[in-house]
Amino acid sequence: MALSMQQQRDAKAMDSSKYVRYTPEQVEALERVYTECPKPSSLRRQQLIRECPILSNIEPKQIKVWFQNRRCREKQRKEASRLQTVNRKLTAMNKLLMEENDRLQKQVSQLVYENGYMKQQLQSASVATTDTSCESVVTSGQHQQNPTPQHPQRDANNPAGLLAVAEETLAEFLNKATGTAVDWVQMIGMKPGPDSIGIVAVSHNCSGVAARACGLVSLEPTKVTEILKDRPCWYRDCRCLEVFTVLPTGNGGTIELVYMQTYAPTTLAAARDFWTLRYTTGLEDGSLVICERSLTASTGGPAGPPAPNFVRAEVLPSGYLIRPCEGGGSIIHIVDHVDLDVWSVPEVLRPLYESSKILAQKMTIAALRHVRQIAQETSGEIVYGGGRQPAVLRTFSQRLSRGFNDAVNGFADDGWSLMNSDGMEDVTIAINSSPSKLFGTHVNSSTMLSTLGGGVLCAKASMLLQNVPPALLVRFLREHRSEWADCGVDAYSAASLKASPYAVPGARVGGFPGSQVILPLAHTVEHEEFLEVIRLEGGHGFTPDDAVLSRDMYLLQLCSGVDENAAGSCAQLVFAPIDESFADDAPLLPSGFRVIPLDPKSDGQATTRTLDLASALEGPGGARSTGETGSNSYNLRSVLTIAFQFTFENHLRDSVAGMARQYVRSVVGSVQRVAMAIAPSRLGSHLGPKAPPGSPEAVTLARWICRSYRFQTGVELLRPDGQTGDSLLKLLWHHSDAILCCSLKSNASPVFTFANQAGLDMLETTLIALQDIMLDKILDEGGRKVLCSEFSKIMQQGFSYLPAGVCVSSMGRPVSYEQAIAWKVLNEEDSNHCLAFMFMNWSFL
Repeated sequence: MALSMQQQRDAKAMDSSKYVRYTPEQVEALERVYTECPKPSSLRRQQLIRECPILSNIEPKQIKVWFQNRRCREKQRKEASRLQTVNRKLTAMNKLLMEENDRLQKQVSQLVYENGYMKQQLQSASVATTDTSCESVVTSGQHQQNPTPQHPQRDANNPAGLLAVAEETLAEFLNKATGTAVDWVQMIGMKPGPDSIGIVAVSHNCSGVAARACGLVSLEPTKVTEILKDRPCWYRDCRCLEVFTVLPTGNGGTIELVYMQTYAPTTLAAARDFWTLRYTTGLEDGSLVICERSLTASTGGPAGPPAPNFVRAEVLPSGYLIRPCEGGGSIIHIVDHVDLDVWSVPEVLRPLYESSKILAQKMTIAALRHVRQIAQETSGEIVYGGGRQPAVLRTFSQRLSRGFNDAVNGFADDGWSLMNSDGMEDVTIAINSSPSKLFGTHVNSSTMLSTLGGGVLCAKASMLLQNVPPALLVRFLREHRSEWADCGVDAYSAASLKASPYAVPGARVGGFPGSQVILPLAHTVEHEEFLEVIRLEGGHGFTPDDAVLSRDMYLLQLCSGVDENAAGSCAQLVFAPIDESFADDAPLLPSGFRVIPLDPKSDGQATTRTLDLASALEGPGGARSTGETGSNSYNLRSVLTIAFQFTFENHLRDSVAGMARQYVRSVVGSVQRVAMAIAPSRLGSHLGPKAPPGSPEAVTLARWICRSYRFQTGVELLRPDGQTGDSLLKLLWHHSDAILCCSLKSNASPVFTFANQAGLDMLETTLIALQDIMLDKILDEGGRKVLCSEFSKIMQQGFSYLPAGVCVSSMGRPVSYEQAIAWKVLNEEDSNHCLAFMFMNWSFL
């Protein structure tokens, strides 16, 4: 008993000796070191004890424990801060959802009332039919003559009249944003959450097209108001915005008369402009409101400036409601409601102007994303490469998009004029002999224009695509430039940046192109847009003329809309040659592709994949065959617009025009071949999962893969239900784990030859593009080391299990997997055919 008590006293004394109480001076000294190096080495800790006499009575082990505890406290503090932020977001989102629920309940009540009223009217109408026909006609006529409510006649040419219009606009906008003025339908895939873009809905059965969004941002309402009013910075289709008049109001708000011009999305439609009243004011609850509507003959007010080359469109009451959020930040309600005068465009293009989804993607969601992007940049959550500030990179993206829009539209006041055609109307050539208007005063364009005199030439075309997802097409064009580009034309464009341009009047077909390397520069929060530098590695020039082709060339490239799940999203690939210096004021001459989806229609059109859009504008060119009209197949249609810009010297203008015309025709042909290859084969009346490749080679390979897996591991890869042939291939194709096969060549890097649907999803590619992906490009450094160490075991034993790791998709996104297995695939002669991998439980990080 005495021995036990003595052991307890010794243990207590030992515990008390382990605990060290630091003085404030000691803590201050340790904190200074922690700020410089949170995890010092043992040598650094010993050096610290020698240099700081006040720490001499503390053992190095205790110093190590202090730093461990300090790091733990820092981690806990950050986690607590993160949880508080998430809690504030969830609280605000809960409030937003409750308000949305209240609005929907009001809408349900209104619909129930209208339904009862309609039933009563129908019953009255059935009773009225028992009367004489004359009385029935009179009753019907009186009902039809009820006039639609009109705004009272007023004089809106003075401040009082404009204020009345503004207050009326405010009331109508708030009813759309938080009330039941519009029947809203939530967009697919837009689910609310603390990290989502917000709640997005589009209009149903209303005049014009409308979209609505609600979201959370970590910026104060005044900052959000400033960002949203600067529309050219976030609305890529905005050509210019000018405020003509600013009138202060008695309640502290402002009324502005605003004129805005927007770009046309294709080469075959006129651009739109708007003349609006914009009203900015505050509400009693501290919210800020920016509401807007067009000034028309019905509303009154001063007339807007004339613009002969634009179609005047109308903004119906729209705007932004910015409400302060408890704990900081804002809740934003956005409503965009416009009438784009759809009857002024060709019928084939009308879906572009009738789609609320396209409006939501281009304006409503774009505004919310831009505010979120600024908020995350302000908080330091986004890290950019290349040593560039976020504002500089955003400016590059805006300049690329704006330059491409200028090329597609070719406005006369920018200096553009059309050249004579060569007899075929498929490609339009426009020239600009005053390119300084395009580059602006802040850009140094002297290197792009020869001292001999010249300008900029643009070759552009549009065509209709069928059964080709826009995101898939643009992603293919981005990843496989060699499938459509000509290295000689790239060299000619790159040479325009030099002091003495490479004066090649035609394309160098059959050059020696190298590979392209994508260098990421920046991306938006949700990865819907990428800014990157493309290095075109020079090939091997065998003649003096090939010397320029052997140099590396650089492109600044903007890619957007490659998410196949984004409804109504426009996919775009825009690029411009740059030199190695890549200065902030470098001139950019953008070219590229834009693919805009049209609403699906079962209109029995021909099943051809691509059509010349100009021919579609001529209307039905003849009777359709019975097979075409009777199939009633689902048509996924989209409009592709291509525009390429080149500099030229005056004495070579015609030669460059001929080269550009032929080059665009060549690109159109290449895109048509690509579209045929990547389009889902023979879409039926409904869209289902992608079918597996059905060639005999694929069936045989599936049998070899399953048989080899069973032979090497002793386990069945698929359910042992006696499935063979096509059924076996179907099971392998729809297997939940990613299964990929790569070549086994001793003199070359392994290249993927087959993947099931999960494998294609993991690599974010297609069966066509899969063959250009090498195994070592998707594995990280740790994965390559593991595979090299296990390769001999795989070849001798036949298989090997690989630990959890991370690989990279073809789009550069990291993918984690819990385990992988590699095994040899043997053919009928039991010879090595390929190497198969199965990545289990993979997911994007």
